[in-house]
Amino acid sequence: MEILDILIIGGGPIGLNCALEAQKNNLTYLIIEKGTIVNSLYHYPLYMRFFSTAEKLEIGGIPFISPAPKPGRQEALEYYQGIARQKEINIRLYERVLKVFKTGNIFDIETSKAVYKAKNVIISTGFYDIPNLMDIPGENLPKVKHYYTEPYPYAQQKMVVVGSSNSAVDAALETYRKGADVTMIVRHSEISKNVKYWVKPDIENRIAEGSIKAYFNSEIVEITENTVIFKDENGQINEIENDFVLALTGYLPDFDFLRNSGIELQGDCLNPLYHAETMETNVPNLYLAGVVCGGKDTHLWFIENSRIHAEMIVGNVVKKEQRA
Repeated sequence: MEILDILIIGGGPIGLNCALEAQKNNLTYLIIEKGTIVNSLYHYPLYMRFFSTAEKLEIGGIPFISPAPKPGRQEALEYYQGIARQKEINIRLYERVLKVFKTGNIFDIETSKAVYKAKNVIISTGFYDIPNLMDIPGENLPKVKHYYTEPYPYAQQKMVVVGSSNSAVDAALETYRKGADVTMIVRHSEISKNVKYWVKPDIENRIAEGSIKAYFNSEIVEITENTVIFKDENGQINEIENDFVLALTGYLPDFDFLRNSGIELQGDCLNPLYHAETMETNVPNLYLAGVVCGGKDTHLWFIENSRIHAEMIVGNVVKKEQRA
């Protein structure tokens, strides 16, 4: 069996960038991706626009040309999937990594389809797979959605949107404008300061005029077939009629997978242990790249500030090879 120089888990923008860096240094590599290329971006809301400009989303020195000041989901898909085609990235799609374990100096990577061997492994799996659950009765009802794609299914429906991040605010505004009766339930005292600066005044004005109802310092305690029950800022229990709940309360990395791979997780945020200059974890030759590095703090790393991880990791791999 071929022993790869690098096996990359996750075919998102940062995983692709790691592959480009491996190509540049003539290293053998393979990406294993559980879905399609840039799978997380594919599952973003259809009309989402990035906070960043196109040049900050570029990888491998390949220009990202966008006619709009802020590129959208479709442009990003075209860009990243185009790179995979143009650069003939070595990637296996719709194949899930089940286990990473080390025998001596070689990793065995067990997937849903095969077993691979590699000298080095990069985990670049993002955080979009596991919803941050509310853990309340009724959360498993079919009307409760943890992912939002487009507003049309919610026209003329009584909607509850949970959260106040970018995804929650976009969903509230878009469904409202397609005729939904929208209520926001927000645990904090205001709309998140991280909301895109051109969107934040829009949601605040809709709330101020009463077009979108919002309960701050509040939280849902139960979801039923036809209602939502929540506790407001005064501690009172309220029950409102409801057709759909969009529980956009954030997402988490697969901590069990990280632990099972031997990576130490620290503190309340479960921050994975890694060296800041090389991205190497406590397991020698096992690296982290991208947003997975932030643990529960998923606002710490983005495409634009974690692109450098590829060069840091591959540079460290090359140095080790030269010393060997």
